[in-house]
Amino acid sequence: MNVGDEQAAGVKIGPSQMFPDLVLTSQDKGHRLEGVIEVETGESVNHLEAMAQWAHFGRVRAPFHLYVPATAVDIARRLCTENEVAVSELWSYHTLGDQTRFTLVHRNAQRPAPPAPARPVAAKPPVKAKPPVKAKAAAKPAAKKVAVKKKRK
Repeated sequence: MNVGDEQAAGVKIGPSQMFPDLVLTSQDKGHRLEGVIEVETGESVNHLEAMAQWAHFGRVRAPFHLYVPATAVDIARRLCTENEVAVSELWSYHTLGDQTRFTLVHRNAQRPAPPAPARPVAAKPPVKAKPPVKAKAAAKPAAKKVAVKKKRK
């Protein structure tokens, strides 16, 4: 968790290191990245934030979840579309008294896969020859009809 200006958990995106609000990792030995969550306030849902952070988080090989105030959902959707941000889930939140309520606004069923790193092209495996087709027993040819032409006089 990275609260405020804290930089406890980072995500490597290309050559740089970024610090989203929450970094979800697996509990196994490798601590594989499982997801990235960014929580915005009404003031931070803007074009600059979308370009500087959301666009990069959307390219991570893990789901990107964006939380915005309920009043900023339409703005966040527009910014995501304009900046081609791949958001796995968009959540809205609002506060009632001392409780904060969250609502799932959008879920991308098929998150587009980020481009794979360039790999050397391997030689194609040899094509296996197809087994020979068994010949069917030859059918007896049908009797030919002989056409007789009449000579014209």
